[in-house]
Amino acid sequence: MATEATKVGPRPRRRRGTLRQQESRAGLVLLSPTLIIVLVAVVLPVLWTIALAFQRLRVARLRRALFDPQWTLANFDNILGSSAFLEGLRNTLLYSVVGTALSIGLGLIAALTVRSKFRGRTLVRASMLLPYVAPVVAVTFVWQVMLDPQLGIVNAIGTNVFGWEAGIPFLSQRTGTITIFGRDFGFPLALTVVIIYQAWRYFPFAFLFILARLQALPAELDEAARVDGATISQRFWYITLPQLQGVIALLAVLRFIWTFNEFDDIFLLTEGGAGTGVVSVQVYNYLATRGDIGASSALALLMAVVLCACLFVYFRFFVARGERG
Repeated sequence: MATEATKVGPRPRRRRGTLRQQESRAGLVLLSPTLIIVLVAVVLPVLWTIALAFQRLRVARLRRALFDPQWTLANFDNILGSSAFLEGLRNTLLYSVVGTALSIGLGLIAALTVRSKFRGRTLVRASMLLPYVAPVVAVTFVWQVMLDPQLGIVNAIGTNVFGWEAGIPFLSQRTGTITIFGRDFGFPLALTVVIIYQAWRYFPFAFLFILARLQALPAELDEAARVDGATISQRFWYITLPQLQGVIALLAVLRFIWTFNEFDDIFLLTEGGAGTGVVSVQVYNYLATRGDIGASSALALLMAVVLCACLFVYFRFFVARGERG
């Protein structure tokens, strides 16, 4: 007599959820290394910086602060009540807005220049990338030598050709004077030079984006406008520029964020002196010079808040208006 167990056979294996659930679990497993890296390299440092910003903390008691934190708002009171913070914020906004506008403007001009075919265009395009790909230390050293009041070529041309009375310390003089129609006007000399350097160094980034978009534009529109008798300026303002608004807006956001957080260029050129002390340099000075970790973290947190507010205004009023248009 055969047993019932031999007739029934093995039990079917239980399915581990539906196909969609299995795909979700597989996707989570594949994304887990990236999530862990982002958590360790981004989220945890940000949370740690926020925690340090609310502590009266020096380098000497960093170890003890892990087990005995002293929470306070004194760091924000000292920073917000300091005139140096307001000056640094003003310099940062001026440096970011003007530098971003100039770099995008130079990139647009360069892209329009090499848009048409001519002999040696490849060499010209490659040479325009040199400021962006060159090492920052080497580039800043060249600028320091060029602008030196004793040995620089700029002052040599100014004194020998334009009749300057003496060399101008471009990177160490806070204010300069320019004469227009017989009236003298003062302007921040060192900050202006730093802004010009920033625009020159990073215009190739905008140049690459705008040139790629120009090459993708349909040529039929420009040809039709040329046949209808439109001038070069009319074709640029009414045909080419409207089709570049998207890439220019993207460049404006990216360059503003990067310029707002920029540290190495200004520090290597002026070390934040002569009226070029942006907020990022002040963060470094709080940490390296004073050893005040709490104030440095608080200033970095305020810097992030100001940047988020600027981006909110941009996306709220400009991007939304562009989408409605």
